[in-house]
Amino acid sequence: MSFRAGPDPNFPYLDVDCRYLFPPPEVWTDNIVAVGGNLSPGMLVSAYEQGIFPWYNPGDPVIWQSPDPRLVIFPDELHVSRSMRKILDRGDFEIAFNRDFAAVMRGCAETERPGQDGTWIDDDITDAYIEMHRLGLALSAEAYLDGELVGGCYGVRLHSAATTTHLFEGAFFGESMFSRKPNASKAAFLSLAEWLFDDGVAFIDCQVPTAHLRSLGGLEMSRRSFIALLKRVLGTD
Repeated sequence: MSFRAGPDPNFPYLDVDCRYLFPPPEVWTDNIVAVGGNLSPGMLVSAYEQGIFPWYNPGDPVIWQSPDPRLVIFPDELHVSRSMRKILDRGDFEIAFNRDFAAVMRGCAETERPGQDGTWIDDDITDAYIEMHRLGLALSAEAYLDGELVGGCYGVRLHSAATTTHLFEGAFFGESMFSRKPNASKAAFLSLAEWLFDDGVAFIDCQVPTAHLRSLGGLEMSRRSFIALLKRVLGTD
């Protein structure tokens, strides 16, 4: 079966309240769980609710992934080093939330990353997440130095179902970050993480394990355990 590059223009556009059922975890054999579709709001929300996110290279169709293992940061595990705490307490950077979401996405797209040829954050991804931001589902944190944006991060927040009796209030799915000055992305991410946890978020999904994210408190868990946790948090179990 052949697929066209990027989102499929013939796939139905799903509004934010529409849902798409991906193949169940029982049939997943690797990190890639589905190929095709589009990046409409309902499709993206459906994916995140099921522990899936889009990640693909330019020229590829939309590829939906769910890594195994998964890296997650819980409120009690968030690690702020002494040096970073000094930076945050001194106010070395001006931190803002959602001031310039599009600029954060551009910063992430322009950042060169070891082992990657180009960026996966193309115009389709950018447009899709800007729309998610407009809908109140995607958030950004920015670090400014002398009025210039020097670092930031963005991701998706899903709230728990209205019927859930749990004390927490949803989950945050980190997508990407960038830094043009030392510690700028850390300052933005840690500030956002502390705000999210104060607001009741149960965990931050960091997706793929890296040494950098482990240093911030990320813990590995199996995909099976992550899916079960996600269902409990969102009240979809």
